[in-house]
Amino acid sequence: MLYALFRYLNENFGFPLLGMYPSFRIGAAFATAFVLCLILGPRFIAWQRRRSIGEDFSKMGEARRELVDQKKEGTPTMGGLFVGAALLLSILLWCRLDSGLAWTGIVVFLVFLGIGYFDDRQKLFHPTKHGLSFRTKMLLTGVCATLLGLWLQQGLWSGDLSYLQSLVLPFLKNANPTDAILPLTALGGIGFIVFLFLALAGTANGVNLADGMDGLAIGCVFCTAFALLGATYIVGDLRIASYLYVLHVPDCKEISVQLGALLGGSLGFLWFNAAPAQVFMGDVGSLSLGSLLGFSAIASRMELSLLIAGGVFVAEVLSVILQVGSYKLRRKRIFLCAPIHHHFQKMGIPETRIVTRFWIVSALLAAFSLLLFKVR
Repeated sequence: MLYALFRYLNENFGFPLLGMYPSFRIGAAFATAFVLCLILGPRFIAWQRRRSIGEDFSKMGEARRELVDQKKEGTPTMGGLFVGAALLLSILLWCRLDSGLAWTGIVVFLVFLGIGYFDDRQKLFHPTKHGLSFRTKMLLTGVCATLLGLWLQQGLWSGDLSYLQSLVLPFLKNANPTDAILPLTALGGIGFIVFLFLALAGTANGVNLADGMDGLAIGCVFCTAFALLGATYIVGDLRIASYLYVLHVPDCKEISVQLGALLGGSLGFLWFNAAPAQVFMGDVGSLSLGSLLGFSAIASRMELSLLIAGGVFVAEVLSVILQVGSYKLRRKRIFLCAPIHHHFQKMGIPETRIVTRFWIVSALLAAFSLLLFKVR
């Protein structure tokens, strides 16, 4: 929105170009989302408390209740609503609204925010339901991934940009970056849609599973978003992408602006979510923020790099899959409790120490994923 205003002022009144530069808009989106969270957060928390809307531990399993500090029961939840509002307003202010890729990211974010909202509402207000079933979530995610894939295949990335319907293979250095890709257009592009589903569902559910300790999920979201901001900026700049032998994705810098807002919103939410948490993000926050991370990896064609940058979320998902699979096949558990952060909690490690160490690991993985741009 403001990009168009700055452009009008420049063309008609010689206004400086500063407001049009992506780097400036990334910083502005960061600051806007952060300040909006600080403004909206206390009001949202007070509103939740007035309506007595808070975390209900009665629907948790017995093993999970043993690990949770009972003093946290009743803590306001669904904080993802005010973070989502801050992100959306910041993105609309600072993104170029003539960018199809930017609008696609906004739509994906809103769809997953809606899924999380209905999930939280069932948990909080239905006497027996624990939220949307896993199958329902996967079905909705699959529909979203399919529609997104069709839109990219038939719309944004068709014709001369059809090479973007491919999986980028890291570590390969070629004078022509299109030589380091694996096309996913066979069988009507089913493989392409499958990768979109894995990126969206995996990241959204990874953030959701990590949201079990004060500050854990949002701190790791910040680290992962920082790495993806670097990736989207690199592939969105033709000169830098050519220098590093990676695919250039037109308009991808607009996704960097969205990630700038995500970074600011993450810090703003951490202000209230750090131990002891004043508010929890709920599924409305974890699913929407996770989807934005997943879409950013898709937009920059860095799905494989996301496995490294979001390594903490990968570990959370894998720990649950391995735990469930092992118990069904062998009637034995691999971990003391899953997701994996609860395994360490069962070992007697204090929650704040676990959270800090997960942040450190997430930051190191984010930095390593960016260093891989030079390993080609």
